[in-house]
Amino acid sequence: MKKIIAILSIAAVFLTSCGGDKKEPIKTEPAIAVKVSGISADGNSPFVTASGKIEAENSANLSTRMMGYVTKLHVQVGQKVGAGQLLVSINNTDLQAKKAQVDASILQATAGYNNAKKDYDRFVNLFKQQSASQKELDDMTARYEMAKAGLEGARQMRNEILAQFSYSNIRAPFSGTVTNTFVKEGDMANPGMPLVSIEGASRLQVTAMVSENDIAEIKKGMPVHVLVKSSNAKLTGKVSEVSISATNTGGQYLVKVNLDKTDNSVLSGMFVNVQFPVANKTQTVASDRILIPESALVKQGQLSGIYTIGTGNIAILRWLRIGKTFGNQVEVLSGLSANEQYIVSADGKLYNGALVHIQ
Repeated sequence: MKKIIAILSIAAVFLTSCGGDKKEPIKTEPAIAVKVSGISADGNSPFVTASGKIEAENSANLSTRMMGYVTKLHVQVGQKVGAGQLLVSINNTDLQAKKAQVDASILQATAGYNNAKKDYDRFVNLFKQQSASQKELDDMTARYEMAKAGLEGARQMRNEILAQFSYSNIRAPFSGTVTNTFVKEGDMANPGMPLVSIEGASRLQVTAMVSENDIAEIKKGMPVHVLVKSSNAKLTGKVSEVSISATNTGGQYLVKVNLDKTDNSVLSGMFVNVQFPVANKTQTVASDRILIPESALVKQGQLSGIYTIGTGNIAILRWLRIGKTFGNQVEVLSGLSANEQYIVSADGKLYNGALVHIQ
């Protein structure tokens, strides 16, 4: 009897505990609305892309041919200057002393020349009157020519001194902006040492390095598109120079592009991507490039990936190996196959394993 009562008690407790466990409903997050797109396999890319840098079409590092102390720096970095404006003054005390010596020699030579000319003119008249011999006239003529040459030599020495004064007063060769100053007042200026760098503010150009596989497609005068990396500004221009040698550039060929109208946000030194449209590239080059929008990439540190659609409409993050950039598209070297769908945009924050709904 006691065993039966114990068994019934255990059964009652079990039934009570089972009745008390109520299963809570599983919470499910709503599916995130996304837009998908297929891979664009670019077998015939209509352009060649190269990296480059913006530079001023006119630029110069100004130096001097003489040695002396810098007495005055007349400009600052970023200052706009006009052609012929004084930039740097160098001590020219020694030149002033030489100029004074040359001026004195010119006065002496002038006096000797005037005296010799009077004697020459007088002996010419005496010779005509047969009052002077041919020998006396020849001697006086030689003296006159020597005095004339001495005066001319003194004048040329003065021109040389005046030319050296231009190297003690460094002036702007063209209108532009001061980009750097390499000296300050009191420094010793040496021949060939840069003092001030200046860039012309009128026109900008792009210097780009093109690989040997693509240089044959680049022609002088062809229009190009330029994308500024820092601001995503889009510019236009034309190819002005195409180098035909890569001896000192490691297989890369220098190409210069003259930019069209630019605004104040485009500055010298900015890095750009240059797109060279190539009309006949479809006939000469066959490739299996896979391009995706750069906005669809997910970046974590130096890794780049993209969300694809998995079984059951689940977002799956897949890491990619990225190649060249073509405008707003990037080349996928590995990680995606042709005709495979990927998420272009989402109405919410995506994560690996998120439930998505394709719009």
